Amino acid sequence: MSMSFKELMKVLGLGAVAFVLGVEWLNWLKRRLRDSHGPLKEVLFFPSPQVCVEHLFIHHKHFPCACPLPHGVETSFSRLLVHLLSARMSLDLCVFSFSHMELSRAILLLHKRGVVVRVVTDRDYMTITGSQIGALRKAGICVRHEMSSAVHMHHKFALVDGRKLITGSLNWTLTAVQSNKENVMVTEEPELVGPYQKEFQKLWEANDPANHKPQCTNGQLNIKTCKDR
Repeated sequence: MSMSFKELMKVLGLGAVAFVLGVEWLNWLKRRLRDSHGPLKEVLFFPSPQVCVEHLFIHHKHFPCACPLPHGVETSFSRLLVHLLSARMSLDLCVFSFSHMELSRAILLLHKRGVVVRVVTDRDYMTITGSQIGALRKAGICVRHEMSSAVHMHHKFALVDGRKLITGSLNWTLTAVQSNKENVMVTEEPELVGPYQKEFQKLWEANDPANHKPQCTNGQLNIKTCKDR
């Protein structure tokens, strides 16, 4: 029995509606499944035991590491490195004290991979013995420091690709990682990530050397304050 054009159009219309409703249902189901797990939330506590983390820097399953440290052990520090090294596009880092060699190595590796790295740090602690800020600048990473001598830039947080927040009490020092009672929270909760994005951008713009007059010390122009690093 042949179907009239009007009946055919009606069937096709119902089919199109069913298709749209099916797609909407699938999208709803995906959202529910995603929301059931929720955004990333992870808490890391320190001190962290010393283990080998070489495999995080050299991705070769047959890499023969001969160091005496334990291998294949996951720790708070190795998890921190994993989160940092997950950056693909950008890393915004706000850190008071930065002297940890392996963390510096991770940042330099990201820069080498083409990740855009921006660092805001404290003007006094950036020059202490062992600080890695000089190594970052030498590699071409843009670093800005707190311009005011009256306050310290005491934040310790990082933003990975603008969507993952790493924050807590941890200074990026060997003592903090291996000896101190510290905490780090890692989250992709938008309500938490957003305010940190705004805070970083505010500090980045406020400490732009182009917005500050060069300082003079004993009659000598302090050229470093004029550079965008």
